Amino acid sequence: MPPRLLIFIAALAFVVGLIQFGLIDIAFDKLGLSSRSAYLLLICTLGGSMINLPLFTLDADVDAARAMSPKLQRWPLFRPPPFTGKTLVAINVGGAVVPISFSLYLLAHSPLGLVRTTLAVVLVSLVVHLISRPIPGRGIGVPMLIAPLAAAVIATMLDPQERAPLAYIGGTLGVLIGADLMRLKDIRGLGAPIASIGGGGSFDGVFLTGLIAVLLA
Repeated sequence: MPPRLLIFIAALAFVVGLIQFGLIDIAFDKLGLSSRSAYLLLICTLGGSMINLPLFTLDADVDAARAMSPKLQRWPLFRPPPFTGKTLVAINVGGAVVPISFSLYLLAHSPLGLVRTTLAVVLVSLVVHLISRPIPGRGIGVPMLIAPLAAAVIATMLDPQERAPLAYIGGTLGVLIGADLMRLKDIRGLGAPIASIGGGGSFDGVFLTGLIAVLLA
């Protein structure tokens, strides 16, 4: 089974488990969302994860294209486009546009100070940047639990009363900035046909980082 399909199935099973145990309801209730709004956000995230909006193209420094295994050919949905020496930089709707929009909504509807919010995002971004690593032919890898844990701890220290929305904003924007924007300089050497800000969308760590950070906060 292709690794990307295996990761997709594992992440989907994880989300289903959260739903079964009611943890998604708990997390979004902390953020002031009704169950209907929470699942609407989840659906938008899942649907948007399949949409990448192209931004610009970069010439890659090295040709790191790898031969595709015959087994991967049987899974066209998870088959990357051929690498031609250029990397298309895109932004993922489910993994970037949706969480950024929701973070702005939380900032507008919560008594969060702009200074504390900015500080939380900056601190989480620095942590994520330090622990993230370029993976040739793939993208930027981030250990899954460190980012939400850092977001939860930082949010609790900065604003205990509003730690849930602050953890979500710090966690999601921190991953996007620390792992994607701050590592744009590493894209040329990845040898990947597409580098998507927000990764694979809901399952790249952005959505799960925000959700887990809220649960931990």
